Amino acid sequence: MQERLLIGAMSGTSADGVDTALVRITGTGLAMRATLLHLVEHAYPPALRERIFAARQAGAIALADLASLAADISDSYAHAVMRVLSDTSTAASSVSAIAAHGQTLYHAPPLTIQWIDPALLAYRTGIDVISDFRRADCAAGGQGAPLVPFADYILFRDEKRNRVILNIGGISNVTILPAGCTLEQVTGFDTGPGNCISDWLMRDHGGVDIDGKIALGGRVNTERVNRLMIRPYFHAPYPKSTDGPFMLDLWQRSINPDIQPESLADQLATAAHWVSNSIHMGILQATQGQPCEIIAAGGGTRNPAIMRRLSRQHLYGQVKTTDDLGIPTQSREAIAFAILGAATLDRFPANVVSVTGAKENVILGSITPAATTFKT
Repeated sequence: MQERLLIGAMSGTSADGVDTALVRITGTGLAMRATLLHLVEHAYPPALRERIFAARQAGAIALADLASLAADISDSYAHAVMRVLSDTSTAASSVSAIAAHGQTLYHAPPLTIQWIDPALLAYRTGIDVISDFRRADCAAGGQGAPLVPFADYILFRDEKRNRVILNIGGISNVTILPAGCTLEQVTGFDTGPGNCISDWLMRDHGGVDIDGKIALGGRVNTERVNRLMIRPYFHAPYPKSTDGPFMLDLWQRSINPDIQPESLADQLATAAHWVSNSIHMGILQATQGQPCEIIAAGGGTRNPAIMRRLSRQHLYGQVKTTDDLGIPTQSREAIAFAILGAATLDRFPANVVSVTGAKENVILGSITPAATTFKT
């Protein structure tokens, strides 16, 4: 079986940093298997994170700032990759490619921007870079998201169990894997908000609600959640995808100016309830109430205010995490992009049209070679 090393590098809409995984890939196509060898979580410098949020919320940025942002994001990616290589004593020459998602600045299909300078990353690391994974699917009429269901099929499908793979990042999304399914039977979509609302609420209060402690002490405004849940996005059929600024706009427009402003704890509790409700509705919509095993990943799994509500709502027991299947929750998307990168190298189409709504299967990503000297 063909065997190669790839590095998957992912920065999500929470913009907290780069998760970078060294992955051994064996086989090709749907016969691929992936083994995590090492994971590095590299935090963005606070100033960079603020610049990313500012650009996303404003929806506009000066050209010089846009160029500078690409360089600084790429610098963080390069630091993370070099740390993986150093930690594992792995030579850059032994790695087939870096599959780098880049930082989402805008997503409203068919328009999408995952920002990075792949040439700079390739030069800094000495490794070929695969980037810009979403555009080919968008060009074929798809949502360009979610893309990880291809990898979820390889990593998590089961012959006997219906499984839902749930990712709670800035946005929450699901991959539906019926028992014994083919790739064509896989579905998936963005259910709505993940950490994007709590991240925004906490920006002026220390940045993170550690272990959801503040949210757990708050009171849920169920009337506000009900107003949010009647918004058209949550009842629209899939394929569908969304982005943090859109969900934040819905949140801000749900504020009732005629009542006293809610405390931070109450807002965080309400946001967590909205997250769990929208996930629950999305799963019911996709599974039609069929028994399923829910397996969660992403930063939101560290927030008990979300996870406890999900387990109470889930009809079939405790929500598990990918840790229970041997894959650390924070590594799932980085591993997924390593798998997508391997598919790109093999010229194997890795968009799942039943998920994205694309007209046809396409090869994802653009390849940027590492700088080398050509000798005649």
